[in-house]
Amino acid sequence: MSLIKFNKNRFPWISDRVSTWLDTDDFFADDFFVRDRNIPAMNVKENKEDFEVELAVPGFSKKDIEVTMEDDVLHICAKKSKEEVEEDEEYTRREFNYSSFDRKLQLPTSVDQKEKVKATYKDGILTLNLIKKEEAKEQPKRIIDIA
Repeated sequence: MSLIKFNKNRFPWISDRVSTWLDTDDFFADDFFVRDRNIPAMNVKENKEDFEVELAVPGFSKKDIEVTMEDDVLHICAKKSKEEVEEDEEYTRREFNYSSFDRKLQLPTSVDQKEKVKATYKDGILTLNLIKKEEAKEQPKRIIDIA
């Protein structure tokens, strides 16, 4: 069975006001994923030895991003401000650009918080490798002799 998301564009008679009132976009939404546009998109992959977390954070530099881990919570935040000034003959125009995000993830108990977290940032993608505890790592298959 496949789940097909409701598409409000199939029903042109539903105006924006009505769809906001009915909240059709989130009618079939999964509460597991947060749908806030101010937080970066995230991929999580579970490997044999670790969890790999990728966040799309283009436009930020390494110094803008802060990653902390405390009490089974991984906290990733970034803040940057940029001011562009363009001068013309008779006036000066200023444009302010502030962007930030703050994302917290509840870590599974299988993550070893005492191990060092490997963090890399390349081409707008922040990658974190969270090491698993030894007992949580995949154990080899055992063959049991039948007596």
